[in-house]
Amino acid sequence: MPFRLSFFSRPFFLLLISGFCVSMGSDGVPQTRLTPQYLSANDLSIATGQPSLVIMSNGSTHVPVWSLSGGTVGQSVAGVLPGFSEDCAGVKVEIVVTSTDAQTRSEFEDVFRVRLSQMLEGEAFSSRSVLGTPVRTPLPEEAFRTRTIVVESFYAVEANRPLLVQIQREPGDPADTFARPVGLVLVKVTPLPQLPPPFVVQDVPGYNSWPVVQALGEKLVCVYSRGSGHTIDEDARAVYARTSTDGGKTWTPETVVANTPGGGEVTIGKGLDSSGAMLLWVRRIGREWNHDLYRTTDGVTFTHLATPKFDVIPIQITDVFSVPTVGLMALWFAGNYGDDGPCHSWGTLTSRDEGKTWTQNVVESELTKVEWPTEPSAVYLGEGRILALARTEVGDATTTRSQFQMVSTDFGSTWKRSKTNIGDVLASTPSLIFDAKTGLVSNYYYHRGHGILRRRVAKPDEVFDSPLNWSDSEAVAVGSAVTFDAGNVNATVVNGVHYLAFYSGKGSDTSVLVSATSAPGEKEE
Repeated sequence: MPFRLSFFSRPFFLLLISGFCVSMGSDGVPQTRLTPQYLSANDLSIATGQPSLVIMSNGSTHVPVWSLSGGTVGQSVAGVLPGFSEDCAGVKVEIVVTSTDAQTRSEFEDVFRVRLSQMLEGEAFSSRSVLGTPVRTPLPEEAFRTRTIVVESFYAVEANRPLLVQIQREPGDPADTFARPVGLVLVKVTPLPQLPPPFVVQDVPGYNSWPVVQALGEKLVCVYSRGSGHTIDEDARAVYARTSTDGGKTWTPETVVANTPGGGEVTIGKGLDSSGAMLLWVRRIGREWNHDLYRTTDGVTFTHLATPKFDVIPIQITDVFSVPTVGLMALWFAGNYGDDGPCHSWGTLTSRDEGKTWTQNVVESELTKVEWPTEPSAVYLGEGRILALARTEVGDATTTRSQFQMVSTDFGSTWKRSKTNIGDVLASTPSLIFDAKTGLVSNYYYHRGHGILRRRVAKPDEVFDSPLNWSDSEAVAVGSAVTFDAGNVNATVVNGVHYLAFYSGKGSDTSVLVSATSAPGEKEE
């Protein structure tokens, strides 16, 4: 990395080494900041296949690029960065690409992904290898335009260790519809600071899991389930609650919400009624599946409100929200995780009497597993519009593994379902917060297997009819990378701060955690 010595009216120098910038003024006190590192085309070499290092030209401008085919699978290039500073917790990886082909049009998309592997002393250089998710983006309207693509928003690193960066195009992915070459110009790797640690809600021995969190005024109420493992029907599994009045730093003693003999109980959804009381859905599995609705005004004492019976028995009912002219609404889904279908369905529940009775509406039925939206989260945007996102049960490492988006323009009477560009997911349950003041919607989800709680932020008008327009993700918190022993984020808001409940651990020992992050502000135009 370069060394530069400069002199201004107040003497100082900059030392740039391994992504770490140290500035020292006349007071002799060092100040630090994280700076990006770059790999140009000439810094990269062939990793797999036979990509070509070529010159792309436009008039008198000539740019060296790696030409990655739109028809040949398995082409990639790689480079090594020397390491990062002590205050670097992770990195974001972006690539710059371009095309000189006359067929370049925005109706086409291409797909890229990154493989990252930090090389630790005494370990195999593949021991920290992580294959990123495929990222789809539309091409520009014409040739000679450049695009910057975020291929990974957070990869955890250790200080002062080399990082292998491998970039590959995925012409075999169903979303890559551009059959012509695309040129890789540059790789940018930006060091990221430490993320704030989450607050511990409960970490007693056992499988503390599947939390929901709800604001009652300025009080946080976190409700969760505990059993012996990742099971939902064991008799030992019960539901508990704790509250916090200091933003999640401390929590009141645990109280029992539900512990019915002969079955397991799991928290599945929450919300507010019109008076501001908290509603809580609890799934109870014994001889049959039941869904019990509880109500509380203080987060300590919960009163059973209803156990509605449905023609289609849901696997799960999710968060409650209010819709004008309708009343309370929640989404549900039904089917069989182990069956490829078509036997799956989803729909809405509505209540006009504050949750005492519910009407079930089937939106879609006889879906295959690939078509099936599960564990949805929804927000009412106004003027009859509802925006919902849902997780996918697809496990393939292609762009088909992305969250669903469902929208309604008539207060939930009819819906349109689409796939999104939110692909950094694995059994990732979304949780939405809509801020009417800023006009922004935040989508929180836990990337299982990677151990990252992510957020995407959008203006609803930019994604409502364009589900492939969701912004790049950002990391909010980190947890266990064990695939199913961590996850299931659920969000609420108090005074401009978003609180995110999730669980994290390994095997039969997991904890319920809450992270706090500032609500996103208005995006710059």
